[in-house]
Amino acid sequence: MQYRRLGKAGVQVSVLSFGAWITFGNQIGEDVATDLMKTAYDGGINFFDNAEGYAAGEAERVMGRIFNKMQWDRSSYLVSSKVYFGDGGRKPNQTGLSRKHVMEACEAAMKRLQVDYLDLFFCHRPDRNTPIEETVWAMNHLLQQGKILYWGTSEWSAQEITEAHAVAARYSLIGPTMEQPQYNMLHRQRFEVEYAKLYKNFGMGTTIWSPLASGILSGKYNEGIPEEKTRLTMEGMDWLKDRTLVEENLQKVRNLTTLADELGISMPNLALAWCTKNKNVSTVILGASKVSHLEQNLKTLDYVNQLTDEVMIQIDEILDNKPAKPIW
Repeated sequence: MQYRRLGKAGVQVSVLSFGAWITFGNQIGEDVATDLMKTAYDGGINFFDNAEGYAAGEAERVMGRIFNKMQWDRSSYLVSSKVYFGDGGRKPNQTGLSRKHVMEACEAAMKRLQVDYLDLFFCHRPDRNTPIEETVWAMNHLLQQGKILYWGTSEWSAQEITEAHAVAARYSLIGPTMEQPQYNMLHRQRFEVEYAKLYKNFGMGTTIWSPLASGILSGKYNEGIPEEKTRLTMEGMDWLKDRTLVEENLQKVRNLTTLADELGISMPNLALAWCTKNKNVSTVILGASKVSHLEQNLKTLDYVNQLTDEVMIQIDEILDNKPAKPIW
């Protein structure tokens, strides 16, 4: 495993990390979740990603029980939660980024995860109903109390993140350290262009999600929807399937699979290695429902050197979606 700084922060994150979205408390049982966590940890992963909204809090409860069972040294791993969507309640103040919900969500996440503090705490989405000043202050109160060590954002616009940093500077507070955006071969514009100044101006770290584009970049959908249950065929995921499983994307993945075969690399390893090539990626969050898939993904770093400049050009030609560099 390799480790990178989380942006300009001193904390080190494994280049590959492990997340609980959709799988924990939903798609897989706790025994499988335990095996996956152990495989990840033994493979050098030191960051485990979660959120209050995953399976209405059950994903964090499952992960918390596994932490308690494994008894790993707390200094050896990082765990995150995210606040915004709530853990199932929909009454006023049970969602969003108000000071009340931020503080209560942090406490609830620590209890579910069975930890005394959260290493990373994300604002899962921007909250149009709460002033950014209020959220920045709330996060800094949690920092001062030692309940979180770093705070960040997820799927915020560059403008919103910049505003948060401006508020922090105005009041001598700590701004967001990291952003958790979607980034993969099929989804590039925001990460590579919109956020470009954030890396330069604020030293933002990134914990990217959906590096396999919800599985399409694994190649499993190249010949149609498989019979086995997948992320895109789960109940309630029609919105994601309709947006992802389009013929244009599928044809690109088929062509990428041909290239991967020529290189002697699996399609998932090619897609993951491509993400790690971006210097602004701090860590790539893996999701898996089978230990064998996770073990294969953990081999990704063995293939990064095969993605030469020439190969990266071939990939860009297949994708035909390389964003134009921003002009400043």
